[in-house]
Amino acid sequence: MGVDVKIMEVENNFKCKNLMNIIVRFAGDSGDGMQLVGSEFSKSVAISGNMISTLPDYPAEIRAPAGTTYGVSGFQIQFGANNILTPGEQPDVLVAMNPAALKMNISDVKYGGILIINKSTFTKNNLFKAKYKDNPLYDGSLSSFNVISVDINKLIHEALKGIKELSNKDINRSKNFWALGLMYFMFSHSLDEPIKSIKRKFKHNSIMVSSNILALKSGYNYGDITEQIGYKCFIKKANLDKGEYRSITGNNAIVLGLVSAAYKANLPLFLGSYPITPASDILHMMSSLKDYNVTTFQAEDEISAIGSAIGAAYGGSIAVTSTSGPGFALKTEALGLSLMLELPVVVINVQRAGPSTGMPTKSEQSDLLMAMYGRNGESSLPVLAPKSPNDCFMAAFEACYIAIKYMTPVILLSDSFIANSAELWKIINFDSLCSMNVQFNDKNINAFFRNKETLARTWAIPGIKNCAYRVGGLEKDQFTGAVSQDPINHANMVKLRFKKILNIKKSIIDLAFDFWGKNSGKILLLGWGSSFGSLRQITKTLYEHGWSIAHLNLRWINPLSDKLDKILNNFTLILVCEFNLGQLYKILQATYKLPMEQFNSMLGKAFLASDIKGAIKTYLSDVK
Repeated sequence: MGVDVKIMEVENNFKCKNLMNIIVRFAGDSGDGMQLVGSEFSKSVAISGNMISTLPDYPAEIRAPAGTTYGVSGFQIQFGANNILTPGEQPDVLVAMNPAALKMNISDVKYGGILIINKSTFTKNNLFKAKYKDNPLYDGSLSSFNVISVDINKLIHEALKGIKELSNKDINRSKNFWALGLMYFMFSHSLDEPIKSIKRKFKHNSIMVSSNILALKSGYNYGDITEQIGYKCFIKKANLDKGEYRSITGNNAIVLGLVSAAYKANLPLFLGSYPITPASDILHMMSSLKDYNVTTFQAEDEISAIGSAIGAAYGGSIAVTSTSGPGFALKTEALGLSLMLELPVVVINVQRAGPSTGMPTKSEQSDLLMAMYGRNGESSLPVLAPKSPNDCFMAAFEACYIAIKYMTPVILLSDSFIANSAELWKIINFDSLCSMNVQFNDKNINAFFRNKETLARTWAIPGIKNCAYRVGGLEKDQFTGAVSQDPINHANMVKLRFKKILNIKKSIIDLAFDFWGKNSGKILLLGWGSSFGSLRQITKTLYEHGWSIAHLNLRWINPLSDKLDKILNNFTLILVCEFNLGQLYKILQATYKLPMEQFNSMLGKAFLASDIKGAIKTYLSDVK
């Protein structure tokens, strides 16, 4: 039959079970289409009513040699009926398309988990590339798992032999859909949605439509007729609130939030951007929304990108520029200019591992100090960080709101994990979003007239009589906007710009942070941004086991909420957890001068519960 199956009677054997949730990882060579099948599988399970959280894992090298461990690409999804906060830690099921994929992922799989292996690729050459001395399919090293090894290459050639237009290379490219079809069978999902998706995706290539649908059905039917596999799991549906849902990534949610903000403000939206991983999808999606009064400019470099955004803001548009760490470094001088001009520019930094080019496909939170202090002079700017793909919508909307209300650049810190991950998102009722009452200076008053509450200067755009002012980086007179070198005026302007950022606290009272747990206790896990899901899940698990523990996720990092001081003083141990060497830790230590400890990781992966638990025990020996 082309399959070797080993059935084990172990604790984690989920043969024919009804499950609340499950974790699946697809892994293969960078050309095996793991991201495509992972995305298709995610869409289908979301449509079927499951909660989802996904994590694509791209190789850092663009053209790593085929079959090597450097070229392994992965896609993990946790789905089910629970309130899923993370893509999960250890996969229950691993689909490994070659030896290198098995080598790089086997250590993560749960004991007794299912391994679906394409044994066609376990050739002597591929085993050598993956640094295997012996074939793991036969040396006993996989004895702790349920192994299903299938000659997928042979089966896919048999399934597609009737399509004469396909070369052998073309046929092999369809093996990812064969594996996907087998997964649909194992998890009791219909093929209707993936077939519709294939028809949409390859609508201009009928041969690809036919071959991929045949491959999908072949994998599904193979699972159905092969009695030895014996795995058919039923994942319970989530009890969702009434509403319309869709699967959304962080980058896509940012785009929708920006467009919604521009619509609410009745202003054109401008994006000036230079393509860079992992922020490029923002530019790609935004460029397809021209019908929504959106203008995109793909600049020749990062400096031109922010320069164009400053010009758009000067002209009266909601102005945005998107980038990642290396590009953010290049934008810092112009960011200081937009601060001096007091123009509403939203700067999106989708962080990745650095320094310099670093690891472009791996996630970190290592640009926080640059966002806070990476400009010359006293140049405080608002900084917020969404906690999840879902939260990116409101974070982008909120960044525009604050930028306009306080006439200031705003920095939004996302990261690769949030940008590429997907969640089930309940589509927000547009009418529920707050309105943005944008008023340009149309009363012929001084261009630097300020709102007494916010300290924001009036938004004077070109063409308004008597509202012209000097555009440039030199210090401005606080009353006229003319260039001023007066020291006292400079001191007053520095203090005014700083106080204006502090005033933002009045507008973010309910959004500054997310707290879960009792208001006092022994342990407080404190994080920001994408650490939210793993830390919240760890906190809930330990709390259920009797630990005195709570979780605080900071959404606004500048300005910090006035309520934080009271919360922090109510806990014995404050453990600041970050994907860096302790950047938020330094800020909090300097601000509150409280005893804190830190837990740091720069592996490009979510925090593991076991690691956090170990850190807590190290710092607090008497914890229950």
